[in-house]
Amino acid sequence: MNLTFELQTFLLAMAPIGELRVAIPVALTVYKINWLTAYIIAVMGNLTSITLILIFLPAISKWLSQKFTIFKNLFTWLFDRTRKKYNGKIEKYGYPALILFVAIPLPVTGGWTGALAAFLFGIPFKKAFPSITLGILIAGGLVLGITQAGITVEKHLGWQVLAGLLCTGGLGWIMYNKISNNKNNTTKNES
Repeated sequence: MNLTFELQTFLLAMAPIGELRVAIPVALTVYKINWLTAYIIAVMGNLTSITLILIFLPAISKWLSQKFTIFKNLFTWLFDRTRKKYNGKIEKYGYPALILFVAIPLPVTGGWTGALAAFLFGIPFKKAFPSITLGILIAGGLVLGITQAGITVEKHLGWQVLAGLLCTGGLGWIMYNKISNNKNNTTKNES
């Protein structure tokens, strides 16, 4: 076992863009870490970053707001805008929405975004941390399963088939988003 690879997996899972969605596939395919170890290390790395965000971001934003008028204005605008725009959804769907938001392994979702959302909505640590943790555990399981499936497809059918499946899935996702956006725009225009 190479501790350097495990540390790299942990740090990848802490990173804001990829989180465990990158860490697990890299750990399994590049570093050849066993699946359970990869899952545990990635989840721990992701939990470390969101814990730091949930604990320190309120104090950092408060300090910046007190020291710099520009940050005070920015945070006031951001909080007001975000709460006005999404507060009804948070009240309607509650903490399961935060869990689901973190759990779905798609771009612009995940622990970092969930922790930032909890901060913006003033969700206390005691409620935000368990919700985000559950979302991370689910996301890790999904990413692990998808990665293992990809490894199996590549092993038995070749990388070309795997690449074709990934491209087809990516195109399907793009088309789905385009259709959804068109429906939303049509609905807004009719209102």
